[in-house]
Amino acid sequence: MSSQSLERTLPHNIDAEKSVLGCILVNNENYYRVIEVLRPEDFYLNAHRVIYRQMVELIDRSKVIDLITIQEELVRASQLESAGGITYLAGLLDGIPHLVNIDHYIEIIREKSLLRQMVNCTNKIMAQCFDQAEPAEEILDRAEQALFDLSEKRIKAGFVSVKEMELPATRLIEKLYTEREMITGVATGFRDLDRLTSGLQPADLIILAARPSMGKTAFVLNIAQHVALHKAAPVGMFSLEMSKEQLLMRMLCSEARVDAHKVRTGYLGKDDFRKLIDALGRTAQAPMFIDDSSTLTVMEMRAKCRRLKAEHGLSMIIVD
Repeated sequence: MSSQSLERTLPHNIDAEKSVLGCILVNNENYYRVIEVLRPEDFYLNAHRVIYRQMVELIDRSKVIDLITIQEELVRASQLESAGGITYLAGLLDGIPHLVNIDHYIEIIREKSLLRQMVNCTNKIMAQCFDQAEPAEEILDRAEQALFDLSEKRIKAGFVSVKEMELPATRLIEKLYTEREMITGVATGFRDLDRLTSGLQPADLIILAARPSMGKTAFVLNIAQHVALHKAAPVGMFSLEMSKEQLLMRMLCSEARVDAHKVRTGYLGKDDFRKLIDALGRTAQAPMFIDDSSTLTVMEMRAKCRRLKAEHGLSMIIVD
């Protein structure tokens, strides 16, 4: 398929774009509903992108948007012809639909824009695959990141009234009342810490800082072990320094109550051997996943976590 053919068939809705621009011209208050969702590049026609961009600049300068001001702004920027001319501007007011429908038109434009971005994204991925200039894994990671970035654009955050939060809050209060537990988050297994924090809460970012060789890795391993082994909650751990085999052996020694020095030196008694084998059997069933790649980027970590979440679920992520 040629690029010209592809351009003609890209998803778009010209009528919706004209309607949104016309609604802004009729009532500038509509601008604030549009700017929350749409950017100039979300419009398909270049003329509409030019007009909308000038509207943004007018509002930024606390100016009124109407046919006269937008025309003057376009003339000043030498973009009147790019916007379709005076006749096209005036035509934006022809047959303006009912203003209550503007949110529907905004959503149509946003959806078509997202579809076009997906087309462009997949075309770039296809081109990289055909070029074969990079390893397949790198192309896959980049593709996954690009599609994830697009999916994030669907999430529109904004003001939410307290009334809208009433039902979720009621459900949370009922849950807390019914369960009557002091630990409302993920328990660490350290009673004093859990008492102070009520457990590790969703979306918490916790930084454990200390001088070298002060037990940071041992501490987070104990938490991970408690969550995965004793609470059966999936845990993902990135180890940038220690190998997965070393981490597993430390976990086994902790679970079996066996001196790690004995394991390193090989002086294991029959009782220690039995304890370690039993601990291995229990630990092997725990939903804990370790990645000891030492050169991971943040993008790669995020991709791996998304995949782990989709396949097994995820209660916490540890980066050591």
